[in-house]
Amino acid sequence: MNNRWTLKNKNALITGATRGIGKAIVEEFLSLGAEVFLVSRNENDIKEEIKKYTDKGYIAAGMECDVTKESDRKNLFDEILKKYNSLDILINNAGTNTRKRTLDNTIDDFEYLTSLNMKSVFELCRIFQPLLKESGSGSIVNIVSVAGITSVGTGSPYAISKAGIIHFTKYLSVEWAKDNIRVNAVAPWYIRTSLTEPVLKNAEYLASVLSRTPMNRVGEPEEVAAAATFLSMPAASYITGECISVDGGFLKYGF
Repeated sequence: MNNRWTLKNKNALITGATRGIGKAIVEEFLSLGAEVFLVSRNENDIKEEIKKYTDKGYIAAGMECDVTKESDRKNLFDEILKKYNSLDILINNAGTNTRKRTLDNTIDDFEYLTSLNMKSVFELCRIFQPLLKESGSGSIVNIVSVAGITSVGTGSPYAISKAGIIHFTKYLSVEWAKDNIRVNAVAPWYIRTSLTEPVLKNAEYLASVLSRTPMNRVGEPEEVAAAATFLSMPAASYITGECISVDGGFLKYGF
């Protein structure tokens, strides 16, 4: 029974792995026995995090990679293939936002956001499909947002990119089930990270967020990590195509 609630003997690739939600997922995975490969655009951050984890006895590796670049994605695939031969878990976490109104976004803003938040996820899933299939029980978890489900005023390009990945998750779960690859998503509301900190410093805006959140608080990265970790475990072996909201009840609050 306990083997269902562990990540021992599993390897995982996690993008956006050195900060916020991605870092919390890395730490949760390592604590449950997984071997983790960290990806970030900042080489120094990667080296610091790997040293910290390996000094504690965990098995961690990683590399600098801009997932929006085809050449970087190819180098990442080559490195993973050389290191593991197969891949058990892919966590697509890298993403960002510009927080502009629709008419204030330029086409460059749109292309940047959709390239990072959507196209890179599409491409990484396709690239690593053979290695996930080879594992015999592959799992993909895409970190999306409640902005992909309802309007939260954070900008339409961001919302489009997250909504697209939510539907992509559902589509892949059907198409790749025959290959024993499960595909799920996790949709956070406001989580306390370096990306949201500048916004949440505004007391008036924070009050408006809390007034719409039944649990009356902002979430923590570890709470998102817990959902992503569960979906990656053998215990979730019959769950696919789902989008789990980690939102303190926000999406259920109608009045």
